[in-house]
Amino acid sequence: MNWQAWWIFVLLTFVVSATPGPNMLLVMSHGARFGLRSAVMTMAGCMTALLCMMSISAAGLGALLHTFPMVFDALRYLGAGYLAYLGYKLWRAGLSTPTAQAASGQPLPVRSGASFYRQGLAVAASNPKAMVFSAAFFPQFIQPEWPALPQFGILLATFIVIEVGWYLIYALSGHKLSRYLQQAHVLKNFNRVTGGVFVGFAALMATSR
Repeated sequence: MNWQAWWIFVLLTFVVSATPGPNMLLVMSHGARFGLRSAVMTMAGCMTALLCMMSISAAGLGALLHTFPMVFDALRYLGAGYLAYLGYKLWRAGLSTPTAQAASGQPLPVRSGASFYRQGLAVAASNPKAMVFSAAFFPQFIQPEWPALPQFGILLATFIVIEVGWYLIYALSGHKLSRYLQQAHVLKNFNRVTGGVFVGFAALMATSR
């Protein structure tokens, strides 16, 4: 892989990763509602799912989903259903954050880091388009005259660094919002906006081709 191809990949990945999507929104929401540590666990779950999907894509299964649209559609509808369910839960979420509950003497909700990890894993894995995108995107930057596996490793490592960087930005942004969410009407609006956005993502996933 030459440097020019790598830099083009960096720029495109930077823009794609910066675009708000279900993964980034979930990380930001957890940073705002549950704190930075919870957002990091969510981020770890999202990254695990993305790396698995990209590895599967490298094995050629992304092209297989593209060849068999019925399988792809089934996965897409399942993913859309999960995002809609998540949006509904956010819409109906309680009007208190762990910080506010601690300040008021209310018992804190018991939720382990593993639960945030699993939710990040489920949200990232709910979009089969990530696999198809990887199958179409990564090969554009692999030079046929050089061994493919080392080049894929470089591209994957580059993607991880950029993606994690943007996750941290979204998580920190959400964490900064947490002090404003101590007001009930602000938290209610935040939950309903984020829940509505997740339902919107579900509708886009279900109707797009």
